[in-house]
Amino acid sequence: MLKIFRNILPLSALMPAAVFFVSCTTSVKPYNEGVNVIPAPASLEISEGFYRLGNGTEIVASGDAAEVAGFYAAKMKASTGYDIRVTAGPSSGKGAIRLICAEPGKLPSEGYVLEVTPDGVTAEAADRNGFFYAMASLMQLFPAEIESRELVRGVKWTAPCVRIADYPRFGYRGLHLDPSRHFMSIEDVRKHIDLMAMFKLNVMHFHLTDDQGWRMEIKRYPELTAEGSVRIEGDGSVHKGYYTQEELRSLVEYASERGIVIIPEIEVPGHALAAISAYPELSCFNTDITPRIIWGVEDIVMCAGKEEVFEFVENVVKEVADVFPSEYIHIGGDECPKAEWEKCPLCQARIDREGLRYGNDGHTPEQRLQSYFIKRVESIVAGYGRRIIGWDEILEGGLPASATVMSWRGLFGGIAAASQGHDVIMTPSSEGLYLNFYQGDPKAEPLTIGGYFPLETLYAYDPVPDTLVSLGKDSHILGVQGNTWSEYMYDEDLREYMIYPAALAVAEIGWSRPSDKDFADFCRRLDNACVRLDAHGINYHIPLPEQPYGSCDKVAFTDTAEVVFTTTRPVKMVYTIDGTMPGPGSEVYDAPIILTEDTEIRICSVLPSGRTSPVRTVKVVREDCAPAARTSTDGLSKGLEMRVTHGTFLSRNDLVRGKRTWERRVAESLGALVSVVPSDNQMRDFPQYAAIASGYVMIPEDGIYYLASNLNDVSIDGEMVIDNDGEPKKYSRHDTSLALAKGLHRIEATFLGHIIGGWPSNWDSGNIMIRKSTDSTFSAITPDMLWH
Repeated sequence: MLKIFRNILPLSALMPAAVFFVSCTTSVKPYNEGVNVIPAPASLEISEGFYRLGNGTEIVASGDAAEVAGFYAAKMKASTGYDIRVTAGPSSGKGAIRLICAEPGKLPSEGYVLEVTPDGVTAEAADRNGFFYAMASLMQLFPAEIESRELVRGVKWTAPCVRIADYPRFGYRGLHLDPSRHFMSIEDVRKHIDLMAMFKLNVMHFHLTDDQGWRMEIKRYPELTAEGSVRIEGDGSVHKGYYTQEELRSLVEYASERGIVIIPEIEVPGHALAAISAYPELSCFNTDITPRIIWGVEDIVMCAGKEEVFEFVENVVKEVADVFPSEYIHIGGDECPKAEWEKCPLCQARIDREGLRYGNDGHTPEQRLQSYFIKRVESIVAGYGRRIIGWDEILEGGLPASATVMSWRGLFGGIAAASQGHDVIMTPSSEGLYLNFYQGDPKAEPLTIGGYFPLETLYAYDPVPDTLVSLGKDSHILGVQGNTWSEYMYDEDLREYMIYPAALAVAEIGWSRPSDKDFADFCRRLDNACVRLDAHGINYHIPLPEQPYGSCDKVAFTDTAEVVFTTTRPVKMVYTIDGTMPGPGSEVYDAPIILTEDTEIRICSVLPSGRTSPVRTVKVVREDCAPAARTSTDGLSKGLEMRVTHGTFLSRNDLVRGKRTWERRVAESLGALVSVVPSDNQMRDFPQYAAIASGYVMIPEDGIYYLASNLNDVSIDGEMVIDNDGEPKKYSRHDTSLALAKGLHRIEATFLGHIIGGWPSNWDSGNIMIRKSTDSTFSAITPDMLWH
C-alpha cells in the first residue's frame, strides 16, 4: 500500500499536521486530479486504488444517519443517473457506503472518520452533522460533476482510496447575508445555504433589518413590511421585498436539513430607520420619515427614554423567537449615533433616573445609556430562552455576562470582549472578513464599498489573536464569520461574484488548523470547487488580468508600448490582438506584450475547467504629445471658471433639457465643484445642483499621463476622456491615458448632483487624479495647476 499522509495519529488524538497530496494518474480532467476536499481535513491518508460508484449502490444507515444518507443519495442520483438506495442493512453486496455511529466519546462533535477502499466506503461519526460532513467530503472525492443537478454522461464516478479523520477547529463557522439593502429571494438564499453545507459552514447570520429595509413579517406590526420594506431610491426606482413567517420557517427547516443554524438579526437601537419609518413614535421626536435611501450611518435612532420602545422590541423578539429556534438572536447594537439622545428630554430623564451620568468607567452618559438599552434587550431575549449576539460597540458602557460579541471593527473588540470573559466571533473588516470588499483592482472590478483584500490575504487570517493566547483567553473565540454587506450588491450576480470563492476561504479558516493551511494547495483545490460552483449556477469571482499601478482600458504610447498584466492569484491568462474574442485555446500571456502600433488587446483569465473571466478590452494607442493650448500664464488668473445650476441631474441628458439659469463664479480648486452646497451624512431635503468648471491645467513636462476621477466627466483639449455618466460616483473604473506636451491644456469637468445606487455624488472630493506613466502613484491636480 502506498501511503501519502499527514502525520496520521491515533484517532483519539486527531491532531493536525502537514498535508501532502498526489495527483491521480487516471485519465481524468485536470481539475479532478488529486484530493480536493475543502476545507482541508485534519488528517488525510491516501492509498492506491479507487472506489467506483455504481448503479444499485447501497448506502447503509439508520437513525439520523439515514436522513443524511437519503439527502446525498438524491444528489448522487441526479448527476449519475444511478439508482442509489438507502437501506437499514445489512448490505446485499460489495461496494456499499456504510454510515456507522461511533462509540460514545470516540469522536468530537461534527467530527468523522471516512475510509474509502475499492470494496466500499465507511463513514463513522458521533452526530448528525458528523455524518453530513463525512458525506460532504466523500462527494468532494468524486469528480466535481457529481454536484450537477442534471444527468452527466461520460464521467467515471470514482473516488481515490483515502482515510480521513477530521473535525473542525471552531464550532462557529458563519456566513452573513444582508437582504435589507438589496432583497434576496428565498430561492437565492437557499442556493447560498446549499453552498455553505457543501463546504462545512454551519451558521447563516441573516441581517433582516436596517435603515434601508425591514424584511421580516411581524404580525403585531404590519406597517413594518407595508412601509418599512419599501425604499424609493434617489433615481426613482423602487426597491422592496420581505419574507413571510411561513417562508422563514421553511428556510429554517431547509437549513437544518443541511446542518446549518440561521441566526436572525434585528437591529437596535441604531440602524433602525426602516422600523421608525413605519412607526415614528419609536424615535425620540416622532420623526415622520422614510427608509434611508443612501448608505452610511443614520442619526435618527430608537428612543432609549420611551417604555413603548422596549414594548415594541419585546413584541418583535417574541415573534422572531417563535420563527427561529436558534440559541442566539443578533441584536446589532452598532453605529448608534447619540446626537438625538443628547437632545431628547426623555433620554436625559432616563439617564438621571438610572444614574447613568459620568462615572469612573470613562464613558459618556449616552454611551452608558446604550449599555442600559442593550441590557434591557438582553433581558427580553433571555425571557424567551435565547442569548444575544451584538457587534463590538455593545461593549461600550458595560455588557451582560451572557452576551456574545461579534468583533467587526478590528481585533481590539474581540480581544477586549474575550479578556472580560465574553465569548467572541471574529469577523474583522480590517482582516478581510468583509467579503464585499475588493478582491482585485478597483479600477477593473465591479463597484463595491471599498477596501482591498485579495483571496491570499483573506486566507492567511487566523481568528485567534496572539494576545488572547498569552492571556489564556483564546478559548473564548467561538469561531469566524464572513460578512457580506449588500449596499453595492445590486443584483444576485454581483452578490455571488463578491461572496465566492472568498466564502470557501472563510470555511477553511474556520475548519482547518493553521498548520494544515497552504494557499497554493487551496488554489489547486479551488479549481475543482469552481466546477462545483458552476453546477449550482454561481457567478463567482475569477481574478481579472490587471495592470500595475491601476488598470486602464486605454494605454497611450509615443514610441513603444510594453503592456503588463498580472492576477491576484495564480491563473492562466489568454489574449488576442486580432479583434476576435479570447477563449481557452487563445495565446497564453506569459510575458509583457510589446507593441509599436495601434492595437486592441482582449484578455481574460481561464480556469482549468475552461471557464473564463470577463474579457477586458485594452486599447493601445500610439499618439504624439497633444500640443498645449498655451505655454504661458500671462493674462490668466488662478482657478477655473465655474457655472452652477440648481436641480437634480441623473445624467448629462438631464442637464441639457430645457432652459437653465446659470450662476457664474471662480473655482479656486476642483473641490469647489462638490462644495457649492455643503453636504452632510444624511442628505435630507438636500438642494442638489450641477457645476461645470473650465479653464486650463498646467502639464509640467512632455509625457504619457494617466487620469482618474469620480466626477461625471472630464474633458482635455475638447475631448471627453473620462465618462462616468449614469453610474455611482465612487471608485470610477474609467481611467484613461493620453500623451500631453508641456504647457497649458484646456480642461472641463462636470459635476452632477444626485444619488445613484445609494451613493450621493456630493460625497466625492471632486479631485482629478493624475500620474505620469513612469510613476507608480496618482496625485491630485492642485490649485496651482489651474488657470482661467
